Amino acid sequence: MAPKKTNKNSKQMKKSTASIEIKPLDFGWWNVFWQKNSSAPGLVIPRDEDEGFKYFFRMSKKTFEYICSLVREVLICRPPNSGLKNIEGKLLSVENQVAIALRRLASGDSQVSVGISFGVDLSTVSIVTWRFVEALEERGRHHLKWPDSCKLAEIKLNFEKSFGLPNCCGAIGATHIVMTLPVVESSGDWQDNVQNNCMFCQGTVDPELRFLDIVTGWSRGLSTSRLLEYSGFYKLCQGSERLNGLSRTLSEGVEVQEFIVGGTDYPLLPWLITPYRKDDWSCISDEFTAAHNAARLLAVKAFSNLKGSWKILNKVMREADKDKLPKIVVVCCFLHNIIIDCGDSLLHEVPLSGHDDSECIRLLCKQVDPLGKTMRDNLAKHLQLIKQKAQLK
Repeated sequence: MAPKKTNKNSKQMKKSTASIEIKPLDFGWWNVFWQKNSSAPGLVIPRDEDEGFKYFFRMSKKTFEYICSLVREVLICRPPNSGLKNIEGKLLSVENQVAIALRRLASGDSQVSVGISFGVDLSTVSIVTWRFVEALEERGRHHLKWPDSCKLAEIKLNFEKSFGLPNCCGAIGATHIVMTLPVVESSGDWQDNVQNNCMFCQGTVDPELRFLDIVTGWSRGLSTSRLLEYSGFYKLCQGSERLNGLSRTLSEGVEVQEFIVGGTDYPLLPWLITPYRKDDWSCISDEFTAAHNAARLLAVKAFSNLKGSWKILNKVMREADKDKLPKIVVVCCFLHNIIIDCGDSLLHEVPLSGHDDSECIRLLCKQVDPLGKTMRDNLAKHLQLIKQKAQLK
C-alpha cells in the first residue's frame, strides 16, 4: 500500500506544481510608449529598440526588470492604488509606474511633459514618482554601502593597478543641486556665488565610479571642508571605525594606512590625501600629482554620470522641498549603482561633458595634519622610485 500512496502523492505534487503560474512582466506600456515617442521631434533617439529603451530610461530591460522586482511589493501594498490610472481609466501596472518615475528622473522634464508621453495627468506623475522614490529608498539600500574587507581589498588592488596608489580606498568629491525655495525659506545659507539656492552633495566612489558613501541635505553655504566635517563619514574615519584596515608596508620600508583622495578644497589628513600645492611642489611630486589627479577625477566623473543620467538633478528642482530633495538625490545614487552592479553601460552622450561644478567657488583648505603630510610624501617617493625602476629596465 505504501508505494501506491507515494505514487498518488507524487501525482498530486505534479498536478499542484503544474498549476503554478507566474505573471509575465507587463511591457505593453513600452510598445505604446515606443510607437508614440520614438520619432519625437527635437530628440536624437536610437533606431534600435533596445538602445531606445536605454535612451529613455538609462538602463536595459533586464535592469529595469530587476528594479521592478525590488519595489513591486511596496508599490502593490502601499496605498493609493486605485487612483493610479491613465487617461483611459486603466490601472497602471507596477512596470508602468516604474517607467513613469524613471522617465521623470532621467529626463528632468516637467510633470506635464512626462504625463503626455505616458497618457497620464501631471498629478499621477507626481504621485507615481514619489511612491517610487520612497519604495526604492526602502528596498535599494544594499546597493550603496561601505564595502566589506573582501570588496575593499579588490578596490585597493584596482586603484593600485590603475593609478599606482597603494592602499587607496576611494575618491571623494562634492557637487551641488540647484533648487527653488519659497521666499520664507530662502536665505544666504542656501545660495551659491551666483545667488542660486543649492543643496550640497558629497560622494566617495570606487574605480568603477560606484558610490560607496553619500552625504546630502546640507546647504550650499557650507564650504567643502565643513561639509566633510559635518558628515558621519568624517566621524567614522576620525574615530578609526572606517579606513581602519591593515597598513601597507612599501618597498621603501614605510607604512601607508588606508586612505582616500580628494581635491585642494579638502583638508590633508592621514586618511584623506590631497594634492601638493604650487608653493610646496618638489622634484618628487610630479608622478604623484599626475596619479592623484587621475584618481581624484573619478569622483568628478561619477557625478558627471549621475547628473547626466538623472537630469532631474541637473535642472532646477521646482517641486521638491528641502526635505524631499535629499531622498531624490539618494535614490538617484542607488539607480547609478544598480546600473553598474547589473553590468549596464551608459550611452556615450549621457555623461555631462566637462562637468566639475566649475561655477562654484572651491575654497582652498589650508588644514594640514603632519601625519597626512608624511603619508603624502611617502606616496610621492614611492611613485618616483617605481618610475626610476621602470626606466632602468
